Amino acid sequence: MGILRDRMHDDLKLKNYAPGTVEQYLRCAKVFVERFGISPLEIGEQAIREYVLALAKERSPATVKMHVAAIRFLYVVTLRSPERVVGLHFPKVPRRLPAILSREEVWRLLEAIEPPKYRAVLMAAYGAGMRISEACSLLTTDIDSGRGVIHVRDGKRNRDRYVMLSPVLLATLREYWKLYRPAVPVLFPGERPQSCVSHAAVRLALRRGRARAGITKRVTPHCLRHAFATHLLEGGTNICVIQALLGHKSLTTTQVYTHVARTYVNATTSPLDRLKEKRQEPDKE
Repeated sequence: MGILRDRMHDDLKLKNYAPGTVEQYLRCAKVFVERFGISPLEIGEQAIREYVLALAKERSPATVKMHVAAIRFLYVVTLRSPERVVGLHFPKVPRRLPAILSREEVWRLLEAIEPPKYRAVLMAAYGAGMRISEACSLLTTDIDSGRGVIHVRDGKRNRDRYVMLSPVLLATLREYWKLYRPAVPVLFPGERPQSCVSHAAVRLALRRGRARAGITKRVTPHCLRHAFATHLLEGGTNICVIQALLGHKSLTTTQVYTHVARTYVNATTSPLDRLKEKRQEPDKE
């Protein structure tokens, strides 16, 4: 895409999009432009529509939604030709409930993570409900042991927040510090100077730990964030507090955990059990 890519990149940065979103939008736009091999300004509205329809036959609704968002941004913001995508709508993405690890499964999983640096990263992700990107990019100055909090900087939509620093996590981080003694402000440094540990390396360590722990459920770093929220809810934490800890903009996003927390799902007696109780009641004379 050349110059066009640079313009779109600058527009995304000016709009303050997250680095991951910038990367995805640019990738989708590149695939779109290379598919036609001509300037985007020469591609008609019908051709764009047919491109998305063809994509919908091969890819998931979530993937198609990302491509549509990138194409819309390209035309509306960068090319200033919104009329070409006026009829381009986002597909409805089915909402799936997350698979939740039990407390015992989380502990087995964390115990199986090697080496200790990756265990510390993933314990931070679960212990404070952080996204993997937030845990990997922590600075040493973000850990406030005096106040018992962690300062999460530049979260989703560039919002900062404070999360809890549990005594167990603090002890883990101190043990990690004794072993590694990171010499840069980054708490979990990567292979390159001044860089943080890569998400890919953490995911690989998690996959290997899952195998060692004998866990059959699908496990990703984000599953630990789901488990954090669900376990708090099951423990009686107010859902508004959980919303703040997760950094969710809307309470609706947090409320998905009420569908998987045992305290909500199991709190009501099934009408099937009521039928059995009725049959066992003694006859009244």
